[in-house]
Amino acid sequence: MPPSRIRPLPAAAVLLVLATATACGTTTAAPATAPAESQASDPAAVRVVASTDVYGSIVRAVGGDRVEVRSIIDSPDADPHEYEATPADAAAVTGAQILVLNGAGYDDFATRLAEVASPAPTVVNVVELSGLEGTGEAGAGHAHEDGGAGHAHGDGGAGHEHGVFNEHVWYSLPTVKKLADRLAADLAAADPAGAATYTQNASAFTGRVDGLIGRLDAIKTAHGGDRVAVTEPVPGYLVQDAGLLDATPAEFSEAVEEGTDPPAAVLGEMLQLVGGRQVAAVLVNAQTANPATDEVGRVASDASVPLVTVSETLPEGTDDYVAWQDRQFGELAAALDADAA
Repeated sequence: MPPSRIRPLPAAAVLLVLATATACGTTTAAPATAPAESQASDPAAVRVVASTDVYGSIVRAVGGDRVEVRSIIDSPDADPHEYEATPADAAAVTGAQILVLNGAGYDDFATRLAEVASPAPTVVNVVELSGLEGTGEAGAGHAHEDGGAGHAHGDGGAGHEHGVFNEHVWYSLPTVKKLADRLAADLAAADPAGAATYTQNASAFTGRVDGLIGRLDAIKTAHGGDRVAVTEPVPGYLVQDAGLLDATPAEFSEAVEEGTDPPAAVLGEMLQLVGGRQVAAVLVNAQTANPATDEVGRVASDASVPLVTVSETLPEGTDDYVAWQDRQFGELAAALDADAA
């Protein structure tokens, strides 16, 4: 399974995008229709581009008003897997001092823009920074609990590997803390006068992330070992760190992530799992809905299995990473509590 369904631009197309931006006289980091976060005009601000608004929000938390941030993907209506770079994106990366991207194939459009940008920005690859098991290894996997029919492997069915590294690392809270510290260092290198501010902001942010870790620990204490299902692997690290077991048939979540229909037998297995109340909750990625996931949602509702919505980018009206995750964790805890009642 490829890491995501993002359609990366070939190198020639990236060069064409850059040429188009130059020919049009686009030299600023943001087009006229860009969000407010990208329209700062302080020439002393450190210019940062993030591939998604999740990373953009973390940059703002660390950089404060000393940074000018532009998030390439900044709408909850956008499917990051389908994104294609624009001339404005190319111009922004060319003018950036720092580029924050996910890596592992999730946002190849950003990687390719960085490769041809001149001057080249400092690139923060969050997957490489994470140090998570399987990083950089071909065929690295993430474990799921064996949901039952036909998925036992190796050790008697206690778990199985999808065979692909889970690239959705912004759901790994230790990784997010590492990112904040790395940003403080890179921003200080670009703006030495702001070094103390960046360090202080990063410390405050990681302290708030520690609060999130505490919430996950509480879920683990109350519900460790509970089985859940996911429509796509996006919240994999959340499930893992909360001590929950992902009972989803591997072929189902992989098909949804790839943008294809799961085989009828696999969909039937998923519906039986949910409709038979064999899971405590279903975590639904709101940005990759299709008829199969809609059917899972309907069956879950009919069976009174709680649905918990997760997403890949910040929801409308939210610009704070910690607040976003705190709300999702709260909804997950409430769902698990309701199922246990």
